[in-house]
Amino acid sequence: MKQLRHRFKLLALFLFALFAALMLYGAYNIVNYGTRWFSSSHNPRVAAQKENVIAGDILDRNGVVLASTAEDGSRVYHPDAAVRSAVVHTVGSPENKVANSVESFMTEYLYGFRSNLPDLIRSLFSGGTRKGDNVILTLDSALCANIPVYYASHPVTSGRNGAAVVMNWKTGELLAVVSLPTFDPADIGVKAIDETGQPFWNRATRGRYPPGSTFKIITAAAALRAGLSEDEEAFWCAGSLQVDGQHTIHDFSGEVHEAEDMRKAFKLSCNPYFAELALHLKDERLRSEAENFGFNDNVLFRDLVVENSVYPTGVRSDYEVAMSGLGQSTLLATPLHMCLVAAGIANNGVMMEPRLIREVRSQAGSSVLPFSSEAYRTACSPETAAVLQQYMKDVVQDGGSGYRANMSGMDIRGKTGTAESSLDGRDITYGWFVGYSADESLPYALCVLTEDIDDGQTGGTTSALVAKDIFGYLLRTNSR
Repeated sequence: MKQLRHRFKLLALFLFALFAALMLYGAYNIVNYGTRWFSSSHNPRVAAQKENVIAGDILDRNGVVLASTAEDGSRVYHPDAAVRSAVVHTVGSPENKVANSVESFMTEYLYGFRSNLPDLIRSLFSGGTRKGDNVILTLDSALCANIPVYYASHPVTSGRNGAAVVMNWKTGELLAVVSLPTFDPADIGVKAIDETGQPFWNRATRGRYPPGSTFKIITAAAALRAGLSEDEEAFWCAGSLQVDGQHTIHDFSGEVHEAEDMRKAFKLSCNPYFAELALHLKDERLRSEAENFGFNDNVLFRDLVVENSVYPTGVRSDYEVAMSGLGQSTLLATPLHMCLVAAGIANNGVMMEPRLIREVRSQAGSSVLPFSSEAYRTACSPETAAVLQQYMKDVVQDGGSGYRANMSGMDIRGKTGTAESSLDGRDITYGWFVGYSADESLPYALCVLTEDIDDGQTGGTTSALVAKDIFGYLLRTNSR
């Protein structure tokens, strides 16, 4: 009998532990996936709430109304077509043409699921249909509207698809998330639906591309973590490198850099050097460093959904490892993620979580959700970041591959990238520029991607031009 009671106690303890585990798991899911559940089309509570509540407004950081509800219940967007088209991939559109936009992802706030009790009581006695909370974004809508203009102003980027992301590297606030081509949410015609450039696809957060030489930031970080000083890995660049007796890795246009250390190779974006460096580091160490910077992470940011960037796993050949050192092989990254990489270097190795929501306010003016800034991860040590900061300064300010992004009045640092891939059975080249302002009063990082650039063009001759325009705007306005 005593033994039986003992077993019952053990069973009771087991059931209690199982119940506690389920409660903790449920709490974890609410915290981490709550916004995703509310934005799901399968949530019956949302459908019922939309019948009784008018959606709140969406505003930018300067109080500009980007989306509101008309008297007839329809959703209306900013009166300027340039503004509403530039922010459409973030704000959203009728019929939710863009996945995971604020219109759908922030449903729990826009329809007042999180309203506090005093506001609910006040709305109950005020009469009429209740209106949800207003969502204030970190975006600068004027900057967003200017970015397509900057692309159009340069012949090498005009008419190209691409993406641009701008963020505050201290706080994580996103000032711009722009995807090209855009479309007008107030006039979604047959042209937009039939557009082969996939205008409804948010390239900034969902497009995954080979990062090209922007990945050399991570390769260099891996070398520094391994204890290699910048002058220890001396190399003679003859314009190409033979790998495994079957493959040859060329520098751009077969350039010959002769004697190089890591700093010079980074400035000139030398492919043979970084291929050799990757072979020296080996795949496991290079993959580990990429994962320190967020590759292969199942990212769950509070304010937005971002596709996971990929560093391949499994056994790979020397050639694949060598190509990974310069951001090729089967590496894939989103423009938003590569912006985070640049921001992390600017912030002494700490990558801040990207934030899109500046505040949520009730119709009575009370704060439902104040802004909070949190670190996403520590990618590298401050010492490693300090070395890479100098490398990126050389790229822009000392005649490196990104000199076209340089401008007076700002301490701009960065890295160019030119990545090769294929699309619809044809070769395609992507031009990248990632960088940041090192000025404490102008703490902005960015990523600019241009798709399908012409032969002979690079990230330094295309995306760097747009990056300079964006930095110029930030200098003139000081982000307001």
